[in-house]
Amino acid sequence: MTINRNTLPRAQRGFTLLELLVVMVILGLLVGYVAPKYFAQVGKSEVKAAKAQIGALEKALDMYRLDTGHYPPTDPGLKGLNTKPDAELKWNGPYLKKNVPLDPWGHEYLYKQPGEHGDFDLWSLGKDGQPGGEGENADLGNWQQ
Repeated sequence: MTINRNTLPRAQRGFTLLELLVVMVILGLLVGYVAPKYFAQVGKSEVKAAKAQIGALEKALDMYRLDTGHYPPTDPGLKGLNTKPDAELKWNGPYLKKNVPLDPWGHEYLYKQPGEHGDFDLWSLGKDGQPGGEGENADLGNWQQ
C-alpha cells in the first residue's frame, strides 16, 4: 500500500530539503554575525583580568617590601612571594594565598628589579607571548595602569 503525501495531515508530512536548507542558512548567518562580537568580548575580559592580576601582584610585592625593606630581586622574582629566599631574614610570607598565577593566556608574568619604569617592572607579553604587539597581543605592564 502506497501512501500519498498530500493525503497526510500537515503535522505528519515533515520538512522538505529546501526548507531545511533555508533554516541552515539563516542559522549560519546568525552565528557569523554573533560569534565575532562574542569572541571580541572574551579578548577584552582577558586583558582586564591580566590588569587585575598585575595589580594584585603589585600589592603582594609592596607587602614584601614593607616586611623586608626592599622588593625581591629579579632572582627569585615572584617566587619569593610564596617561598622564603635563603638570605631573607625579615621575610614574613607567604604573601599570596596560592602560587603565582599564570596570565590569562597561560604564560608566566615577567618580573625585573630594579625596573626600567620604576622600582620594579611586572608585565605580561599578552596573548601571543611575544614582545610588542597590538590589541590582545600587546604587552601589559604595571607602568601602564
